[in-house]
Amino acid sequence: MARGQRFLAILRPLLLSLSLLPSAGCSKEGSSDQPLTVGFIYVGPRDDYGYNQAHAEGAAALAKLAGVKTREEENVPETVAVQKTLESMINLDGATVIFPTSFGYFDPHILKVAEKFPDKIFLHCGGLYDGSKHPSNVGSYFGYIDEAEYVSGIVAGMTTKSGKLGFIAAKPIPQVLRNINAFTLGARSVNPSVTTAVIFTGDWSMPVKEAEAANSLIDQGVDVLTAHVDSPKVIIELAERRGAFSTGYHTNQATLAPKGYLTGAEWNWSKVYTDYMTFIREGKPYPHLLRGGFKEGYIKISPYGPAVSEEAKKKAEEAKAKLTEGTLTIFQGPIMNNEGKVVIADSVAQQQTDIALESMDYLVAGALGSTR
Repeated sequence: MARGQRFLAILRPLLLSLSLLPSAGCSKEGSSDQPLTVGFIYVGPRDDYGYNQAHAEGAAALAKLAGVKTREEENVPETVAVQKTLESMINLDGATVIFPTSFGYFDPHILKVAEKFPDKIFLHCGGLYDGSKHPSNVGSYFGYIDEAEYVSGIVAGMTTKSGKLGFIAAKPIPQVLRNINAFTLGARSVNPSVTTAVIFTGDWSMPVKEAEAANSLIDQGVDVLTAHVDSPKVIIELAERRGAFSTGYHTNQATLAPKGYLTGAEWNWSKVYTDYMTFIREGKPYPHLLRGGFKEGYIKISPYGPAVSEEAKKKAEEAKAKLTEGTLTIFQGPIMNNEGKVVIADSVAQQQTDIALESMDYLVAGALGSTR
C-alpha cells in the first residue's frame, strides 16, 4: 500500500512549520449559521476495528454537531478511484471540506482534485503538506501515538508472566519503528529483562500472515501480543482464543478479547476533526500541519482490562501524566539498538518534534528482529 511506502517522505515537511496559515475559502465556509457538508473517505471498511474505524468514530462526532452534515465512502482504493470519489462528494453531495484519510490518497490524487476545486478544503491524514509546493486549500494532520504505545508497553511489561512480548507490524518504516521502540522502552522501564519479538508481515492488511505470526509468537512463549497493522482484529481475537494477553491499536478492541485485552493506543480523531471545524466555521486560519499527543487530546489509551493490576495502572497513569506535562521524554539517551550500537547519545533527548525521529531505522535493545 502506498501509504506505508511513502511514510519515509514525511521527514522534512512535517516539522519545518507548525504555524497557522490562511485557509482557502474561509469567507465562504466560515459562517457558523450555514450548513457545512463534510466528507470522509476510507481505504477499507469503517467497522474494521482498526485504522478506518478510528476515523469513522471521528466522523460520527462531527455528525453530532449542529449545522454539520457528513458523507462517508468506504473501501476506496489508493488509485484514481479516490479522485472520482472526491469529485462526486463535491458535485453531488455539496461537500466543502473533505477528509481523505488514507496515506496514499495524497499524491497525486488529493493534489490534483484540490487544484480543480480551489474553494474547497482537503485535510489529509499523514502530514505530507509542504507550503512551498502544495495548494493552500490542502492540509495535513497526524499524532504522537508513540506516547500511547509507551504507556501500553508499561502495562504489558508489568503483566507478562514469560517476559516475552510480541509485536506484529506491517513494514519497518519510521512511524512503525517508532511505535515498536516506544512500546519496548515502556515495557523495559518497568521490567528491564523483558523482550519484544517483532515480525513484519510486509503490508498493512494481511489477515492470514497476521494470524500465522500471532500463532508463531505464542508458540515461542510470547504471552502479550500487540500490532501495527490496519486492523488488529485477527491478532486480538487469536490471542484471546489461545489464552494470551493483548494490547490494541487505532481504536478500542476490548470487545474482541474480554479476558485478555489489557489496554491500547488509540487515536482520538474526533478532537482533531472538531478542532478543524471550529477554525473553518468561524472563518479563522487553520493549521496546515497539525500534530499532537496526550496534551492536545489527539490520542488516548483504551480502558484497562480485568487482567491489569492496580500497580500497573498506577505506573501507566504516572507515565501518561508525565508525557502530557512534557516531563517524560521517550527517546532519552543513552539508547542502543538491538545490534549494540548507540543510536541516541547519553546527553541527547529527542523530543516529539525532533526531526531525527522521523527517519528512525532501528530497533532498540530488547526488540528482537531486523529492519532489513
